[in-house]
Amino acid sequence: MRFFIKTGTANVMLLLILSLSFSAPARENKDESYLRIPLTDRWEADNHFSMTLPTDDSWWQSFGDATLDSLIAEGESNNFDVRIAMRRMEIARQAVSKAKSAYYPTVEINGAWTRSRASGAATAHSDPASTMSYWDLGLSANWQIDVFGKITSQVKQSKAAWHASRAQHAAAMVTMAAQIATTYFQLRTYQAEKAVTEEHIKSQAEVVKIVEARYETGLSSKLDLAQARTVYYSSVATLPDIEISIGTSINALAVLTGTSPETMRSRLSVPAKMPDFRQIVAVGVPMELLRRRPDIAEAEYTLAGYAAAIGIAKKDFLPALSISGNIGTQAHNGSDLFKNNSFTYSVVPTLSWTLFDGFARKAALAEARETMMEGIESYNLTVSTAVEEVDNAMLRYTETLNHITAIEQVISQSAESFRLSLDLYKGGLEGFYNVVNAQLNLINYSNSLVASRGAALTALVNLYEALGGGWTNQ
Repeated sequence: MRFFIKTGTANVMLLLILSLSFSAPARENKDESYLRIPLTDRWEADNHFSMTLPTDDSWWQSFGDATLDSLIAEGESNNFDVRIAMRRMEIARQAVSKAKSAYYPTVEINGAWTRSRASGAATAHSDPASTMSYWDLGLSANWQIDVFGKITSQVKQSKAAWHASRAQHAAAMVTMAAQIATTYFQLRTYQAEKAVTEEHIKSQAEVVKIVEARYETGLSSKLDLAQARTVYYSSVATLPDIEISIGTSINALAVLTGTSPETMRSRLSVPAKMPDFRQIVAVGVPMELLRRRPDIAEAEYTLAGYAAAIGIAKKDFLPALSISGNIGTQAHNGSDLFKNNSFTYSVVPTLSWTLFDGFARKAALAEARETMMEGIESYNLTVSTAVEEVDNAMLRYTETLNHITAIEQVISQSAESFRLSLDLYKGGLEGFYNVVNAQLNLINYSNSLVASRGAALTALVNLYEALGGGWTNQ
């Protein structure tokens, strides 16, 4: 079945469909299958996409910013969250090897020299004590045969945990790239705000000179001069806060890339042009692409581990077959160890079957089933959250572009209002109050425009993160 979902209230329908689709109890068969119902084919429109793996993603290169590219490359190598995730992935990989080792017998070699003394008085009052010493050399082996597939289920469980750790590593990569890109765009936004503020400070300084000249000639009041200086100094007072934001952003990038703040300051202190915030983003995203999100992949592999745990719990109701044995040699003197009459061996096939354990196995199986159902509910929540995050990211980016278009028009009119009010003031036709309002509006709207452009860039990063990686239109 295919669903075509539009934005808005229909998203509620989508969440309901997902909830109903995935909340049904999983079918239990010999493969421990679960969640056979696929995701809906399409989330919104009928565009076609292909997704890259997070570790190979080059989505950020669409901004054409070499500095951003180098920062993310450094983060891939040096980011501590990514390195921790890599270690955890390697730990999980070794756990798979450990689980597979149960397929093979355990072989031990042992050698010993024993000397013992037995009491004679324990058997009769007059018997003397006896002393014995001998050498012992041999091999022993123990092999649990996987007749009923318990070891296979344990291997499946460990493999699922390994795949989940790989998804966690991918999530760390996605988060790292998103954090670096967002922080970098914030830095460039603050630097752009600083440039805009300094430009307006120069303009306001010129206005102060005009008012001072008119005040000295008696054409303006002292109130006009105080208002002009207030606007000027209020703009100057914003610069320290902007400098703090710039410094903290640089320090954050140093942590994210695993470099020193001093090195990062030397690279990023010089302002650069903000990247282009207008990117080609299709209006629809195939629903199947959400499955590449690391958190959804992790949830799927976690469910696979839960299914394997159910299999392990079931195998505990069946008999266990093992074979143990040893071969060796024993002799009183070391020189006699390899004579024919010194060799020993034993073979012990063992079939064990627990008949009653106070219903512990039944409780363990029920616990495994409930854990599986909890995992399904968690998976449902993860998918629903993914849909919400993608929808919100696309909506935020689209509406931010609309806001930028509107604010550009506002700034154009605000600049015209400032020019006209200043001309009227210099001609003595209007009071200085209109000039003050026009100045304040112009700088506020100018800063708002810079912030909105930064917000558009951040919205694109959020969309990248919500999709679990970049995309390409085909």
